[in-house]
Amino acid sequence: MNLIKKFLDWKNRIEDPLYDLEDWEQVDAWNEVVYDRDDLKISDKKSRQEYVRGCLEQIAEASREVDKLQVEYNIVTDHLRDMEEIEGLPAPQMELLKEYARTIETLKGKQEGYLKRTVHMNEDKYRALERMEDELAEGYEKLSEAENYQHLIKRDLKKLENEKQAYFYRKSELRRTLEDCKSMSIVCAVAVVVCILILLVMQYGFKMDTTIGYLAAALAGAVGITMIFIRHNDSSKELRQVRNGISKLIRLQNTVKIRYVNNTNLLDYLYVKYGASSAKELGKDYELFLEERKERENYEEAVTDLDKCEKDLIFELRKYRVKDPGIWLHQTEAILDKKEMVEIRHKLIIQRQSLRRRMDYNKQVIAAKAQDEIKDLVDKYPKYAREILDIVSEYEKDYK
Repeated sequence: MNLIKKFLDWKNRIEDPLYDLEDWEQVDAWNEVVYDRDDLKISDKKSRQEYVRGCLEQIAEASREVDKLQVEYNIVTDHLRDMEEIEGLPAPQMELLKEYARTIETLKGKQEGYLKRTVHMNEDKYRALERMEDELAEGYEKLSEAENYQHLIKRDLKKLENEKQAYFYRKSELRRTLEDCKSMSIVCAVAVVVCILILLVMQYGFKMDTTIGYLAAALAGAVGITMIFIRHNDSSKELRQVRNGISKLIRLQNTVKIRYVNNTNLLDYLYVKYGASSAKELGKDYELFLEERKERENYEEAVTDLDKCEKDLIFELRKYRVKDPGIWLHQTEAILDKKEMVEIRHKLIIQRQSLRRRMDYNKQVIAAKAQDEIKDLVDKYPKYAREILDIVSEYEKDYK
């Protein structure tokens, strides 16, 4: 049961921010993972095993997603720890860093003063992209892929919802048909009895030969009952198939919903991280950034003083266990201005909260609900407990 126990003690849940999305009610429904055993035939071994494996697959998918998120989470955490390390430096060391930072800011200001060219983007935007320049190309691909995937998921969810509603409608029709068959069988039986009574009156009261009448009544009753039986049997068989179809659709919906929520959260995180509202906007910003960077790099090649000062700052930062000193070349204002340091920290905290929220959703909603569903099956159906636990053990081996 290690795969299930892995999700027992995860805490520190972060509240989800509101999403500015269309079709709010439908999106809210897609965020919810639903387990519906109304149409699950627990006594059927195949259905029972498929249901349990579906729950285990959701736990495994949640675990894989958390593992991916943990890598990004650690990177953001390292940036925050670097900031704490710098802010906690003694006054002499901090003053030295500020001196380097002031020198760098002065040299950059001189460069910008002499620079006579068309500006492709403002300084704040450039610096924001510069801090992530190694990730921009990959970020654009991720964002484009996520937006395309989001469109496909929405289309699949709508299609599945329509199919499920069609199944429910057919289920209602079949139930009415079965009720109609019961009523028709009663009517048919009453009609045969009435015919026989009439024939008895004609035979004994009026001394008529009613042999053919008896045969006709018996034949009509037999044909009617047979047709009703066939219709009832076909409807019952189709109803079982419809119920199985509904159960499979719900399981499939749950899987797609999980992917929808994870992909939605991924899009929200990428939009915040890259400061863009779409992949198209990020691509345009990236092209402008490349042009801007090329022009700046050409000019800065001749400015040796700036290069030397930057190297000195990196060398100094490396003394203080800063894991990524290079990023501080683009954050010198944060060394000089606490407000700027607070803004950068705030953005990193938002990124980390977004990652944690996504991790918590996978841990506490997807995995926990699937785990509770399996536990509930074991508790409510103890005679299948051993089989269910065997499936879990087998799945753990394959998962490892």
